[in-house]
Amino acid sequence: MVAAGNQTAVIETSSHGLALGRVRNCRYRAAVLTNLTHEHLEFHGTFEAYRDAKALLVEEAPLAVLNRDDPSWAVFRERARDRVLSYGVHEEADVRASDLRIRPDGSRLAVTAPGWSGTLDIPLAGSFNIENALAAFTFAIGWGIDPELAAATLANAHGVAGRMERIDAGQPFSVVIDYAHSPDALEKMLRVLRPITDGRLIALFGSAGERDVLKRPEMGRIAAELADLVVVTDEDPRAEDPDELNRQIADGSRAAGARDGENLWVINDRRAAIAHAIGLAKAGDTILLAGKGHEHNMFVASGSVWWDEAEVARQELQAAGYVVGHSGAAAR
Repeated sequence: MVAAGNQTAVIETSSHGLALGRVRNCRYRAAVLTNLTHEHLEFHGTFEAYRDAKALLVEEAPLAVLNRDDPSWAVFRERARDRVLSYGVHEEADVRASDLRIRPDGSRLAVTAPGWSGTLDIPLAGSFNIENALAAFTFAIGWGIDPELAAATLANAHGVAGRMERIDAGQPFSVVIDYAHSPDALEKMLRVLRPITDGRLIALFGSAGERDVLKRPEMGRIAAELADLVVVTDEDPRAEDPDELNRQIADGSRAAGARDGENLWVINDRRAAIAHAIGLAKAGDTILLAGKGHEHNMFVASGSVWWDEAEVARQELQAAGYVVGHSGAAAR
């Protein structure tokens, strides 16, 4: 990046990298935190240790941009080295959004910030994208970027592969791919999709092997409570037994009232699971394919194998009779 003449780098920094000192030769000028959820506990051991690793960012950076609505806000505020700017929707913050108007394709919100007030148009669906946009806008304010320029730039933002990505092959139902692989992320996605789904909500997901085991039944429960149909499948099982791994997820769904063969299916093979979900879908339904997102491989017992969620979804839609511009009627 230096050789290419780059002056600034925006880096997504993992808690693992922070805890293991992998980024000690980076000097952060600003730290932007969104929210802290139940994740990576197989590595950190406790939520507090996970939070402490993330706090290393704000302990170093002279500017900390923090989510005032996040329960860990106070801890990060106390640990911050120097200047803090907060953003939020529900709590008082330096940059605060109000009068939210949420549409299926994005949101419009009134925003007040130090020395500026106006409207942000966010062309990305989901409440989490409101938080992300507020975080970016708050960073811009703190960095001295013209707020009008920041607002105009956000209005032209576009989605990235594997994040609320829609797959359209002419089918009469929606297929949405998202990287959501934690209980919090899965819940957020299902809550985002519910009000923009006319029919049933179908959740297809798994949980990574050799990672946090506590989240497995929790994700199963969330899916059973917030979706109409649940398909549990592989998501990087690694060396774990997929049958046992997926049983742990499905048990969470069963405990929440899901019934095998009625509104719950366990299909280890992810391609077969996607094909099954497509076969279940009717006009107006939404299928959420969660967990793999943008990734182009899957880790199994033998190692890494090819996987492309979007491409597999297109292939299985085509196999079901759907092609771009097709009404979908012949597929039924």
